[in-house]
Amino acid sequence: MAAITEAGADARPKSPLRFLSAVSPAIWTLIALVIFWEIAVRVTKTPVFILPAPSRIAEVFAATWPRLMINAGLTLSEVLIGFSCAVAIGVPLAVLITYSRLAERCVYPLIVASQTIPKVAIAPLMLAWFGYGLTPKVVIVILLSFFPIVINAVVGLKSSTAEMLYLAQSMGASGWQTFWKFRLPQALPNIFAGLKLATVLSVIGAVVAEFIGADQGLGYLIVVAGASFDIARQFAAIIMISAIGMVFFAVIELAERIVVPWRDTNTIHAEA
Repeated sequence: MAAITEAGADARPKSPLRFLSAVSPAIWTLIALVIFWEIAVRVTKTPVFILPAPSRIAEVFAATWPRLMINAGLTLSEVLIGFSCAVAIGVPLAVLITYSRLAERCVYPLIVASQTIPKVAIAPLMLAWFGYGLTPKVVIVILLSFFPIVINAVVGLKSSTAEMLYLAQSMGASGWQTFWKFRLPQALPNIFAGLKLATVLSVIGAVVAEFIGADQGLGYLIVVAGASFDIARQFAAIIMISAIGMVFFAVIELAERIVVPWRDTNTIHAEA
């Protein structure tokens, strides 16, 4: 009888309040900001060419959806190619810096110093050297995104304690086995932290490159819309850029949970 009662209780529809409480607080904050924005624009009667209402942006977004998708695909290709190249360059370079004192003393300071150069200043040079195709945009994405990958990977690879390395050597592990079984697993959380930061910077790099010189892409749409004071279309392109960045970040975070499952376990134990 008790089992039947419990089954009946589980079969009852869940309360709407429980469903609403399951939604992320960030979503509710965003909804509140959009509502406030809509009301403020309508009450103050702000001109559309200064600040359009969210409803107006939604209309433009729906009307220009095909064009936004085409240009978003071009921007996304620049991001993915540049990010992949940054990973292919950054991780091996971090391994080299970790294992070679000469590389650490000769290359590492130059990598840090390179980040003091504004990438906006480099963009015109990339266009002059490589033209207006895909190459200069990919190069700018690499320059922006490879730095956090290198820095975080180096920190992670150097986080192995001397005792752990001595233990690996005492067990007869080769240099490759020590790297694969000890250094790399411990460095993975740091590496993924750098990858997640690089996802954001790669999107920024692609858009900045399109600002400087392009005839396609979301950055190009923003420039064209700004020239005609079409602020609603600018916001529509910005929303698409933000969506690309968030989805890209979520993909890397999902990959981290799959590759580094023990990190979530450690977090649960720490909270307990």
